[in-house]
Amino acid sequence: MSGVPPEEEPGRREGPWPVEAPEPVTITVCPDGPLLVRGSYELLDGDDRPIDPGRATVALCRCGASSIKPFCDGSHKRARFRAR
Repeated sequence: MSGVPPEEEPGRREGPWPVEAPEPVTITVCPDGPLLVRGSYELLDGDDRPIDPGRATVALCRCGASSIKPFCDGSHKRARFRAR
């Protein structure tokens, strides 16, 4: 027994539907390109406000040249970005 009331156990919700665990977050580094983020994630800006990614998988800029930061717009190719 954990000492936590059942209704407060992590991942437990009220209702007849099955409770699904959140999808694990994966970050894939693309060579000389963006970071691909997949899973149950939340993006926050510098003031801890949520950023709506608009999709389940996002490409985050690493080169700094994107016009839609924090998202990648392909500018790394024009900028000839090379990861170290």
